[in-house]
Amino acid sequence: MPLTKEAAGELRTFGANVRRERVAKGMTQERLAELADLNLRTIQKIEAGRINILVTTVIRIHRVLDCRWSNLFRE
Repeated sequence: MPLTKEAAGELRTFGANVRRERVAKGMTQERLAELADLNLRTIQKIEAGRINILVTTVIRIHRVLDCRWSNLFRE
C-alpha cells in the first residue's frame, strides 16, 4: 500500500533529523550503520526519507545517536 503524502513527509522529516543529529556528532553514515548494526544503504535510505522502517530500527538509531526523542521527530 502506498504511503500518504503526510506519511511520506514524516519519513523525510525523520531522515533529515537523523542526518542532522549524526552530523552534529561528527559521525559518518558508515559509522552510524556499524554501531546500529544496520546496512549502510539502509542508513542512506532512511536519511533520504525513502524507506519506512521498523520501530526497533528507530530505537537502535536513537541509542547510537544518544539524543532526545524529540530531536528525531521534530519538524
